[in-house]
Amino acid sequence: MSEQGGRLPVEIDTTVAHEARVYDYWLGGKDNFAADRALGDVIAEHIPTIKTMARANRAFVGRAVRYLVQECGIRQFLDIGTGIPTSGNVHEVAQSAEPASRVVYVDNDPIVLAHARALMASTDEGATRFIFADLHDPDSILSDPALAETLDLTQPTAVMLVAVLMYFRENSEVEQVLGKLMDAVPSGSYLTITHPTADFDPEAMAGVVASAEQSGIPFQPRDQDEVAALFEGMDLVEPGVAPVLAWRPDPEPAGITKLHPQREVDPRSAYYWAAMARKR
Repeated sequence: MSEQGGRLPVEIDTTVAHEARVYDYWLGGKDNFAADRALGDVIAEHIPTIKTMARANRAFVGRAVRYLVQECGIRQFLDIGTGIPTSGNVHEVAQSAEPASRVVYVDNDPIVLAHARALMASTDEGATRFIFADLHDPDSILSDPALAETLDLTQPTAVMLVAVLMYFRENSEVEQVLGKLMDAVPSGSYLTITHPTADFDPEAMAGVVASAEQSGIPFQPRDQDEVAALFEGMDLVEPGVAPVLAWRPDPEPAGITKLHPQREVDPRSAYYWAAMARKR
């Protein structure tokens, strides 16, 4: 349901950790509660560099959006699993490169809903909207009036699924969701994904999975082949399925080299795969 219309849930259970608020905590945000911080700290015991990884994932969003606007001519974005607004939101990056860019955000956390107006700040030439919906129900996203009012789905659209698909345990469900989303957009559209993996440190990721599941949050890392399979039938953008730090890196990756200016950063030190592909 879009932010502008209808009744929306406003109650927030602060006693239960929520993935968007845990991520906010790692990014240094203020919109999190004791349960979120507790889970974030437990996960950090398994992966002490988790906050650096969260920043690496966030920096990827900026690189991906700039590439889509400047190199691919994309002017429309559907960002699902938006998270709590922070610096470098999709519309900020896209509209700084092309003021006419249009963005629809989707999330199912009432805290994100509370910040929807910040997400909907837009240039006069462009537009942004927020839909309160769950990726597990893609039909609720595609049928929301705000989507059709903001994006023209007969034109190429970038579907952004950054650090969200790990909350689906079954590959078959992920494939079903992706199928519905990509069937709704035309040829020339793009799919962008980042996904945590156990490929780089199986023991550490096993600890993350156990901690998340114990807190009631499903968490399913996927290996490189599984992530590549999510783009079946599409044309991967170079460098293909790569570590998030190695996907078209900036000369000085934001938030990474500044932490360790005296040493080169191992691209496998952030346990995410990243990829983008074009729909044929």
